[in-house]
Amino acid sequence: MAVNLDDITKLREMTGVGMMDCKKALEEANGNFEKAIELLRKKGAATAAKRAGREANQGLIVSYLHNNRIGALLELNSETDFVARNEDFKNLANELVMHVAASAPLYVSREDVPKDLVDKEREIEAAKIENEKKPKEIVEKILDGKMNKYFSTICLLEQPYIKNPDITIQDLLDEKTAAIGEKLVIKRFARFELGN
Repeated sequence: MAVNLDDITKLREMTGVGMMDCKKALEEANGNFEKAIELLRKKGAATAAKRAGREANQGLIVSYLHNNRIGALLELNSETDFVARNEDFKNLANELVMHVAASAPLYVSREDVPKDLVDKEREIEAAKIENEKKPKEIVEKILDGKMNKYFSTICLLEQPYIKNPDITIQDLLDEKTAAIGEKLVIKRFARFELGN
């Protein structure tokens, strides 16, 4: 199916992905924007997976202050200094630091959560469902679901993105990795709240 330039431009503005990739996605999706976005997200995940082994040690540290009551710092890394100076990269870093200020994650990823904290949370959740008299394999699935929910509240990469709750921060990074063409990594962050 042939697609027009206005649709390609609209999809690019919605996703930040290159024009040719938007054109291909729209053609493959027969002009359906939702399907095209899904295709681009899948492609972004594949691109991010290919780049996973690369070093990302360039980047920037950004700050955000909200009403002099909440502040956040975030380090976002890329593979090259060229990308770190790119406006899209800077905008992403600013979006991410605002997300940290708003959503108050505690860790970057679930791998950063101390094992004793994970074990304690799993024990608490297991105690809550213990009296439901369900088969052990069902209890394990319920526990896994509850732990995933727990991680999505405390781990930045698993949190729903505040500007689009349909995607996680990891999904956003994967999309931007595909659009920019380099591995992007949130190295660390700090959040401060007056009185806490």
